[in-house]
Amino acid sequence: MAKDYYETLGVKKNASQDEIKKAFRKLAHEHHPDKESGNNDKFKEINEAYQTVGNEQKRKQYDQFGAAGGAGGANYQDFARSQGGNPFGGFSQGGVNFDFGDMGDLGDVFGSFFGGGRSESRQARGADIETELNISFEESVFGVEKDIQLSKKITCHHCQGNGAEPGSKISDCVNCHGTGKISSVQQTILGAFQSQRICPTCQGDGKKYDKKCKVCSGAGVEYGSEKMKVVIPAGIENGQQIRLSGKGEANPKGVAGDLYINIRVAKNPKFQRVGDDIKSDYHISVNQAIFGDKIEVETVDGLVTLKIPAGTQSHTTFKLADKGVPHLRSRGRGDQYVLVIVDIPKNLNRQQRKLLEEISI
Repeated sequence: MAKDYYETLGVKKNASQDEIKKAFRKLAHEHHPDKESGNNDKFKEINEAYQTVGNEQKRKQYDQFGAAGGAGGANYQDFARSQGGNPFGGFSQGGVNFDFGDMGDLGDVFGSFFGGGRSESRQARGADIETELNISFEESVFGVEKDIQLSKKITCHHCQGNGAEPGSKISDCVNCHGTGKISSVQQTILGAFQSQRICPTCQGDGKKYDKKCKVCSGAGVEYGSEKMKVVIPAGIENGQQIRLSGKGEANPKGVAGDLYINIRVAKNPKFQRVGDDIKSDYHISVNQAIFGDKIEVETVDGLVTLKIPAGTQSHTTFKLADKGVPHLRSRGRGDQYVLVIVDIPKNLNRQQRKLLEEISI
Protein backbone atom coordinates (compact mmCIF):
# COMPACT_ATOMS: atom_id res chain seq x y z
CA MET A 1 0.00 0.00 0.00
CA ALA A 2 1.40 3.39 -1.01
CA LYS A 3 2.25 5.86 1.75
CA ASP A 4 0.18 8.95 2.41
CA TYR A 5 2.78 11.64 2.89
CA TYR A 6 0.26 14.12 4.30
CA GLU A 7 -0.77 11.60 6.93
CA THR A 8 2.91 10.92 7.73
CA LEU A 9 3.47 14.62 8.46
CA GLY A 10 0.15 14.97 10.27
CA VAL A 11 -1.23 17.71 7.99
CA LYS A 12 -4.25 18.06 5.74
CA LYS A 13 -3.96 17.75 1.97
CA ASN A 14 -4.74 21.45 1.54
CA ALA A 15 -2.11 22.54 4.09
CA SER A 16 0.10 25.48 3.13
CA GLN A 17 3.84 25.06 2.49
CA ASP A 18 4.54 26.86 5.78
CA GLU A 19 2.30 24.45 7.69
CA ILE A 20 4.07 21.50 6.07
CA LYS A 21 7.47 22.94 6.95
CA LYS A 22 6.47 23.53 10.59
CA ALA A 23 5.07 20.00 10.88
CA PHE A 24 8.27 18.50 9.44
CA ARG A 25 10.55 20.45 11.75
CA LYS A 26 8.55 19.45 14.81
CA LEU A 27 8.55 15.76 13.88
CA ALA A 28 12.20 15.79 12.79
CA HIS A 29 13.31 17.15 16.16
CA GLU A 30 11.07 14.67 17.96
CA HIS A 31 12.25 11.56 16.11
CA HIS A 32 15.87 12.46 15.30
CA PRO A 33 17.98 9.30 15.81
CA ASP A 34 20.55 11.15 17.90
CA LYS A 35 17.98 11.75 20.63
CA GLU A 36 17.32 9.10 23.26
CA SER A 37 13.67 8.99 22.23
CA GLY A 38 14.55 9.14 18.52
CA ASN A 39 13.47 6.64 15.87
CA ASN A 40 15.70 6.26 12.80
CA ASP A 41 13.03 4.55 10.67
CA LYS A 42 10.41 7.12 11.58
CA PHE A 43 12.87 9.93 10.86
CA LYS A 44 13.57 8.53 7.38
CA GLU A 45 9.85 8.24 6.73
CA ILE A 46 9.25 11.86 7.78
CA ASN A 47 12.09 13.09 5.59
CA GLU A 48 10.83 11.10 2.61
CA ALA A 49 7.40 12.69 2.97
CA TYR A 50 8.80 16.18 3.33
CA GLN A 51 11.11 15.85 0.32
CA THR A 52 7.97 15.39 -1.78
CA VAL A 53 5.14 17.52 -0.40
CA GLY A 54 7.57 20.14 0.90
CA ASN A 55 8.54 20.89 -2.71
CA GLU A 56 5.78 22.62 -4.68
CA GLN A 57 6.61 21.00 -8.03
CA LYS A 58 6.94 17.49 -6.61
CA ARG A 59 3.82 18.05 -4.55
CA LYS A 60 1.78 18.80 -7.69
CA GLN A 61 3.02 15.57 -9.30
CA TYR A 62 2.31 13.64 -6.11
CA ASP A 63 -1.21 15.08 -5.82
CA GLN A 64 -1.88 14.24 -9.48
CA PHE A 65 -0.97 10.57 -9.17
CA GLY A 66 -2.27 10.14 -5.64
CA ALA A 67 -0.95 8.42 -2.54
CA ALA A 68 -2.59 5.08 -3.32
CA GLY A 69 -2.09 5.09 -7.06
CA GLY A 70 -3.61 6.97 -9.97
CA ALA A 71 -4.30 6.33 -13.61
CA GLY A 72 -3.34 2.87 -14.84
CA GLY A 73 -2.50 1.79 -11.29
CA ALA A 74 0.68 3.85 -11.29
CA ASN A 75 1.68 5.73 -8.15
CA TYR A 76 3.92 8.73 -7.59
CA GLN A 77 7.08 6.67 -7.11
CA ASP A 78 6.44 4.82 -10.38
CA PHE A 79 5.92 8.10 -12.21
CA ALA A 80 9.06 9.69 -10.73
CA ARG A 81 11.25 6.72 -11.57
CA SER A 82 9.98 6.79 -15.14
CA GLN A 83 11.23 10.39 -15.32
CA GLY A 84 14.79 9.53 -14.36
CA GLY A 85 15.09 7.10 -11.47
CA ASN A 86 15.19 8.86 -8.09
CA PRO A 87 11.63 9.83 -7.10
CA PHE A 88 12.90 12.70 -4.97
CA GLY A 89 15.72 14.25 -7.02
CA GLY A 90 19.09 15.10 -5.53
CA PHE A 91 21.04 11.99 -4.57
CA SER A 92 20.52 8.74 -2.74
CA GLN A 93 22.70 7.74 0.22
CA GLY A 94 22.27 4.72 2.45
CA GLY A 95 18.76 4.04 1.22
CA VAL A 96 17.60 7.57 2.04
CA ASN A 97 16.97 10.22 -0.58
CA PHE A 98 17.92 13.82 0.03
CA ASP A 99 17.26 16.95 -2.02
CA PHE A 100 19.91 19.67 -1.89
CA GLY A 101 17.20 22.20 -2.63
CA ASP A 102 15.75 21.70 0.85
CA MET A 103 19.01 22.16 2.73
CA GLY A 104 17.88 25.51 4.11
CA ASP A 105 14.80 23.93 5.70
CA LEU A 106 16.79 21.06 7.16
CA GLY A 107 19.78 23.09 8.31
CA ASP A 108 18.43 23.88 11.74
CA VAL A 109 17.50 20.25 12.30
CA PHE A 110 20.99 18.99 11.46
CA GLY A 111 22.69 21.93 13.16
CA SER A 112 21.04 21.17 16.49
CA PHE A 113 22.50 17.67 16.46
CA PHE A 114 25.68 17.93 14.37
CA GLY A 115 26.81 21.55 14.90
CA GLY A 116 26.42 22.34 11.20
CA GLY A 117 26.30 18.73 9.97
CA ARG A 118 29.80 17.73 11.14
CA SER A 119 30.12 17.80 14.89
CA GLU A 120 27.97 17.90 18.00
CA SER A 121 30.56 19.76 20.00
CA ARG A 122 30.16 23.46 20.66
CA GLN A 123 32.59 25.74 22.37
CA ALA A 124 31.68 26.24 26.00
CA ARG A 125 30.56 29.76 26.80
CA GLY A 126 30.12 31.72 30.00
CA ALA A 127 26.78 33.21 30.94
CA ASP A 128 25.69 36.61 29.63
CA ILE A 129 24.99 39.22 32.29
CA GLU A 130 22.99 42.43 32.31
CA THR A 131 23.33 45.66 34.24
CA GLU A 132 22.12 49.28 34.21
CA LEU A 133 24.13 52.46 33.89
CA ASN A 134 22.76 55.90 34.75
CA ILE A 135 24.07 58.90 32.81
CA SER A 136 23.12 62.58 32.56
CA PHE A 137 21.31 64.19 29.64
CA GLU A 138 24.51 65.98 28.57
CA GLU A 139 26.49 62.72 28.72
CA SER A 140 23.97 61.06 26.42
CA VAL A 141 24.35 63.92 23.94
CA PHE A 142 28.13 64.13 23.80
CA GLY A 143 29.15 60.65 24.96
CA VAL A 144 31.22 59.77 27.98
CA GLU A 145 33.61 57.16 29.36
CA LYS A 146 32.51 55.52 32.60
CA ASP A 147 34.17 53.18 35.07
CA ILE A 148 31.93 50.39 36.32
CA GLN A 149 32.53 47.52 38.73
CA LEU A 150 30.59 44.27 38.53
CA SER A 151 30.33 41.20 40.74
CA LYS A 152 30.33 38.07 38.61
CA LYS A 153 32.08 34.76 37.91
CA ILE A 154 35.72 35.40 37.08
CA THR A 155 38.65 33.10 36.35
CA CYS A 156 39.89 31.58 39.60
CA HIS A 157 42.91 33.53 40.80
CA HIS A 158 44.31 30.51 42.67
CA CYS A 159 44.44 27.92 39.86
CA GLN A 160 44.28 30.35 36.89
CA GLY A 161 41.22 28.51 35.63
CA ASN A 162 42.55 24.96 35.22
CA GLY A 163 40.70 23.65 38.30
CA ALA A 164 43.77 21.98 39.79
CA GLU A 165 45.43 22.83 43.08
CA PRO A 166 48.76 24.45 42.22
CA GLY A 167 51.55 21.87 42.48
CA SER A 168 49.27 18.85 42.07
CA LYS A 169 49.96 16.26 39.40
CA ILE A 170 48.16 16.83 36.08
CA SER A 171 47.91 14.16 33.38
CA ASP A 172 45.92 13.52 30.19
CA CYS A 173 42.44 12.09 30.60
CA VAL A 174 42.56 8.35 29.83
CA ASN A 175 39.10 8.40 28.27
CA CYS A 176 39.65 11.11 25.63
CA HIS A 177 43.48 11.01 25.58
CA GLY A 178 43.70 14.70 26.33
CA THR A 179 41.40 15.96 23.58
CA GLY A 180 38.41 16.71 25.81
CA LYS A 181 36.09 15.17 23.21
CA ILE A 182 34.75 11.72 22.43
CA SER A 183 34.21 10.85 18.75
CA SER A 184 31.61 8.44 17.46
CA VAL A 185 30.20 7.41 14.08
CA GLN A 186 26.45 7.63 13.57
CA GLN A 187 24.17 6.64 10.74
CA THR A 188 22.02 9.54 9.56
CA ILE A 189 19.83 10.29 6.59
CA LEU A 190 22.98 11.44 4.82
CA GLY A 191 24.88 8.27 5.61
CA ALA A 192 27.67 7.89 8.14
CA PHE A 193 28.59 10.98 10.15
CA GLN A 194 31.36 11.37 12.67
CA SER A 195 30.17 13.38 15.64
CA GLN A 196 31.88 14.61 18.77
CA ARG A 197 30.70 15.24 22.29
CA ILE A 198 32.25 16.54 25.47
CA CYS A 199 34.16 13.86 27.34
CA PRO A 200 32.03 12.88 30.37
CA THR A 201 35.10 11.90 32.39
CA CYS A 202 36.97 15.21 32.29
CA GLN A 203 34.06 17.45 31.23
CA GLY A 204 36.06 18.69 28.25
CA ASP A 205 39.23 19.61 30.13
CA GLY A 206 41.31 16.83 28.57
CA LYS A 207 43.21 16.68 31.84
CA LYS A 208 43.07 14.75 35.07
CA TYR A 209 44.52 16.11 38.29
CA ASP A 210 45.14 14.61 41.68
CA LYS A 211 43.87 17.56 43.71
CA LYS A 212 41.07 19.98 42.96
CA CYS A 213 41.67 23.67 43.52
CA LYS A 214 40.78 24.51 47.13
CA VAL A 215 39.29 27.86 46.11
CA CYS A 216 37.01 26.92 43.21
CA SER A 217 36.70 23.15 43.91
CA GLY A 218 37.84 22.38 40.36
CA ALA A 219 35.34 24.66 38.60
CA GLY A 220 38.03 27.05 37.38
CA VAL A 221 35.89 30.09 38.26
CA GLU A 222 35.06 32.00 41.41
CA TYR A 223 32.82 34.90 42.34
CA GLY A 224 34.64 38.20 42.33
CA SER A 225 34.49 41.75 41.01
CA GLU A 226 35.90 43.28 37.88
CA LYS A 227 36.41 46.94 37.09
CA MET A 228 36.15 48.04 33.48
CA LYS A 229 35.77 51.15 31.34
CA VAL A 230 32.64 51.62 29.24
CA VAL A 231 32.60 54.04 26.32
CA ILE A 232 29.15 55.57 25.89
CA PRO A 233 28.73 56.86 22.31
CA ALA A 234 27.40 60.35 21.62
CA GLY A 235 23.70 60.33 20.77
CA ILE A 236 22.66 57.27 22.77
CA GLU A 237 19.06 57.30 23.97
CA ASN A 238 17.38 56.27 27.18
CA GLY A 239 16.59 52.54 27.12
CA GLN A 240 19.19 51.62 24.50
CA GLN A 241 21.62 48.81 25.19
CA ILE A 242 25.37 48.40 24.78
CA ARG A 243 26.91 44.94 24.35
CA LEU A 244 30.47 44.28 25.49
CA SER A 245 31.66 41.02 23.98
CA GLY A 246 33.53 38.74 26.37
CA LYS A 247 32.79 40.86 29.44
CA GLY A 248 30.18 38.51 30.87
CA GLU A 249 30.87 35.60 33.21
CA ALA A 250 34.07 33.61 32.70
CA ASN A 251 34.21 30.02 31.48
CA PRO A 252 37.67 28.42 31.70
CA LYS A 253 36.62 25.72 29.23
CA GLY A 254 35.70 28.21 26.52
CA VAL A 255 34.94 31.88 26.06
CA ALA A 256 33.42 34.40 28.43
CA GLY A 257 29.83 35.51 27.97
CA ASP A 258 28.77 39.02 26.98
CA LEU A 259 27.82 42.00 29.11
CA TYR A 260 24.65 43.92 28.22
CA ILE A 261 24.41 47.45 29.64
CA ASN A 262 21.00 49.13 29.71
CA ILE A 263 21.39 52.90 29.52
CA ARG A 264 19.21 55.10 31.72
CA VAL A 265 19.35 58.82 30.84
CA ALA A 266 18.31 61.33 33.51
CA LYS A 267 15.71 63.92 32.58
CA ASN A 268 16.81 67.53 32.09
CA PRO A 269 14.46 70.30 33.26
CA LYS A 270 15.59 72.63 30.46
CA PHE A 271 15.61 70.28 27.47
CA GLN A 272 13.34 67.62 26.02
CA ARG A 273 14.67 65.14 23.48
CA VAL A 274 12.48 64.11 20.54
CA GLY A 275 14.41 61.75 18.30
CA ASP A 276 17.66 63.60 17.62
CA ASP A 277 16.05 67.01 18.08
CA ILE A 278 15.89 69.02 21.30
CA LYS A 279 12.96 71.14 22.41
CA SER A 280 13.10 74.01 24.90
CA ASP A 281 10.93 76.90 26.08
CA TYR A 282 11.85 80.58 26.45
CA HIS A 283 9.68 83.25 28.04
CA ILE A 284 9.70 86.83 26.71
CA SER A 285 7.88 89.99 27.73
CA VAL A 286 5.09 91.73 25.86
CA ASN A 287 7.48 94.53 24.88
CA GLN A 288 9.97 92.01 23.42
CA ALA A 289 7.16 90.38 21.44
CA ILE A 290 5.87 93.71 20.13
CA PHE A 291 9.14 95.48 19.33
CA GLY A 292 11.42 92.51 18.78
CA ASP A 293 14.69 91.72 20.56
CA LYS A 294 17.83 89.62 20.65
CA ILE A 295 17.82 87.01 23.40
CA GLU A 296 20.37 84.55 24.76
CA VAL A 297 19.01 81.00 24.48
CA GLU A 298 20.56 78.09 26.35
CA THR A 299 21.61 75.07 24.29
CA VAL A 300 23.65 71.96 25.12
CA ASP A 301 26.60 73.80 23.53
CA GLY A 302 26.12 76.93 25.63
CA LEU A 303 24.36 80.26 25.07
CA VAL A 304 23.29 81.17 21.52
CA THR A 305 21.85 84.51 20.31
CA LEU A 306 18.35 84.26 18.86
CA LYS A 307 16.67 87.18 17.09
CA ILE A 308 13.02 87.72 17.98
CA PRO A 309 11.26 89.65 15.17
CA ALA A 310 8.87 92.46 16.02
CA GLY A 311 5.29 91.26 16.32
CA THR A 312 6.18 87.72 17.41
CA GLN A 313 3.14 85.81 18.61
CA SER A 314 3.15 83.69 21.72
CA HIS A 315 4.02 79.99 21.15
CA THR A 316 6.01 80.69 18.01
CA THR A 317 8.73 78.11 17.43
CA PHE A 318 12.24 79.02 16.24
CA LYS A 319 14.76 76.53 14.86
CA LEU A 320 18.42 76.45 15.85
CA ALA A 321 20.07 74.29 13.21
CA ASP A 322 22.59 71.62 14.29
CA LYS A 323 22.08 72.31 18.00
CA GLY A 324 20.41 69.00 18.68
CA VAL A 325 21.77 65.51 19.45
CA PRO A 326 24.49 63.92 17.29
CA HIS A 327 23.18 61.12 15.10
CA LEU A 328 24.23 57.84 16.66
CA ARG A 329 24.90 55.94 13.44
CA SER A 330 25.69 58.73 10.99
CA ARG A 331 27.24 62.16 10.77
CA GLY A 332 25.57 65.39 11.68
CA ARG A 333 23.23 66.47 14.44
CA GLY A 334 19.60 67.18 15.00
CA ASP A 335 18.20 70.67 15.60
CA GLN A 336 16.92 72.57 18.60
CA TYR A 337 13.42 74.04 18.52
CA VAL A 338 12.77 76.96 20.85
CA LEU A 339 9.15 77.62 21.79
CA VAL A 340 8.73 81.33 22.62
CA ILE A 341 6.06 82.08 25.21
CA VAL A 342 4.89 85.67 25.70
CA ASP A 343 4.25 86.43 29.36
CA ILE A 344 1.14 88.59 29.78
CA PRO A 345 1.34 90.75 32.91
CA LYS A 346 -1.31 89.85 35.48
CA ASN A 347 -1.32 92.94 37.68
CA LEU A 348 -1.11 96.35 35.96
CA ASN A 349 -1.08 99.66 37.76
CA ARG A 350 -3.27 102.53 36.57
CA GLN A 351 -0.53 104.18 34.51
CA GLN A 352 0.46 100.94 32.72
CA ARG A 353 -3.14 100.17 31.95
CA LYS A 354 -3.69 103.68 30.54
CA LEU A 355 -0.64 103.41 28.29
CA LEU A 356 -1.73 100.06 26.93
CA GLU A 357 -5.21 101.38 26.25
CA GLU A 358 -3.73 104.31 24.37
CA ILE A 359 -1.65 102.11 22.05
CA SER A 360 -4.32 99.42 21.58
CA ILE A 361 -5.43 98.92 18.03
